[in-house]
Amino acid sequence: MEQQEEKTVSFFRFEDLRVYAKATDYATWVTANVAGDEKHKSLVGAFCHSAYDIALNIAEGSSRSKSQFDHYLKISKTAIRECVVYTEVAANLGMFTPEQKEQSRELLMELTRMLGALIISLQRSAERRSMRGDGDGEPDDYSSNDEMSY
Repeated sequence: MEQQEEKTVSFFRFEDLRVYAKATDYATWVTANVAGDEKHKSLVGAFCHSAYDIALNIAEGSSRSKSQFDHYLKISKTAIRECVVYTEVAANLGMFTPEQKEQSRELLMELTRMLGALIISLQRSAERRSMRGDGDGEPDDYSSNDEMSY
């Protein structure tokens, strides 16, 4: 008989979300790839800020109700679109090679898909609660098993 692996849950529940880990990976990637460019300081600062905002909004929203979490996830998607623009500008200025531009875009598309799936999951969950009449105004536990995979 196989033993089931016990999954350790973090104190900060958002740390268990794959989309949060991907978002911090992207912020780290951006920082590593643009940080040394002194010639374009304002672009570097704005790009890094938007990249950090993706993960920061996931973390902030996770402590809220499901509808508020949904709102913060949509703000994360806005930060992703900002990063798409910064990626294009960085490539136009020669800060990114064509390969780096493509890598940034691929990472941003993956984050967009993951956030979209999590948003849909939260909305479905909210609809089910609404149909059951469970809306008590208290923050929801957003971290059901299928949402943890996002």
